[in-house]
Amino acid sequence: MCPWAEQRKSPLQHATYEYLRGKILDVFPDYRKEAEDHLSKAVKLNPALADAWLCLGNCIWKKGDLSSAKNCFTLALSKTFLCVFISFFFTDKFLFSYLLLKDGHNCLIQGTENEVELVEESIQHAKEAITLDVKDGDSWYNLGNACLTSFFVTGAWDHSKLRQSSKAYQNAEKDDRMKSNPDLYFNCATTRFYKMVNLLDKLENMLRGHARSKRLASLSPSLDAVNLNSAYKRATIDLLLDGLNKAVAVVGKVLFFIKHDNVAPLYYLLCDSNQICFFLSVYGIHRITIKEGDQLTLLEPYYRHFDFSWKEKHYQFKSIRIDFLEQVLVNGKTLSFRQAVHTSIYAQHKP
Repeated sequence: MCPWAEQRKSPLQHATYEYLRGKILDVFPDYRKEAEDHLSKAVKLNPALADAWLCLGNCIWKKGDLSSAKNCFTLALSKTFLCVFISFFFTDKFLFSYLLLKDGHNCLIQGTENEVELVEESIQHAKEAITLDVKDGDSWYNLGNACLTSFFVTGAWDHSKLRQSSKAYQNAEKDDRMKSNPDLYFNCATTRFYKMVNLLDKLENMLRGHARSKRLASLSPSLDAVNLNSAYKRATIDLLLDGLNKAVAVVGKVLFFIKHDNVAPLYYLLCDSNQICFFLSVYGIHRITIKEGDQLTLLEPYYRHFDFSWKEKHYQFKSIRIDFLEQVLVNGKTLSFRQAVHTSIYAQHKP
């Protein structure tokens, strides 16, 4: 009889042997019953062997028994705090926080009665993993997945979850090891897409609420009285052509600043002298430069008329884009250099 066979006569040694053998057999991507048998023996011989519970959960997960897999992970956590080990064992397909997000589907909690509670539990576990290593991209990626799932299972209305998900993915991207994870970029794009849909809904609701406002009628005379440089032809929003309108100026009143998640551009709701509302997107200026109630003169504006449908919802609105500081006069005054947002490039040499 070999020396190892003699040594594993004690239950604890035998448990370690069964655990190691099962772990080796479980290295294959598909489910192996032999691996499950050895790991099951290991936890029976030594229920305190947390690593064996973790490997057993991973093995059982492969055959689709997600409920049993979760029980194994819970038992592993109860034996010791295993976030470091878990981040080592799980790839992007296996989420420590009990979620499996693959191809945009939540395979673990879909259809369960307490799916919201499970997702919230997932978020808490993912945050606990991050506290052990705030630079670990996998942990941030898992948190992003959990928050994105929470956004969907709660009805896709809580956009704070969408913002949390987006920030988590941004932190995950800081880890160079995550550059080879295509799911990270796909999920990150998903959050940006729904943030854009949220912005469109906000624009439409705001436009609907103020397009027929009595307040607009009182603004028309003051806008008509604005003097323009002779180099520019006065125009209202309905006279603009799609694209860049050279030697043209549009005068409008700022009705509202539109808050959204991105730094740029800035969005405003304006109306012209014909009481037609339109949206203004501005790049390159500080947020405090333009305020509600200001009178703006927009020089050589870039105009677009949007008219499209998505998911049985129709969007239609007029928009002007301003790219440069020199294209805007605020209350008849040109903007100073200090009111501009200046870009910078940061280069770092990595040997």
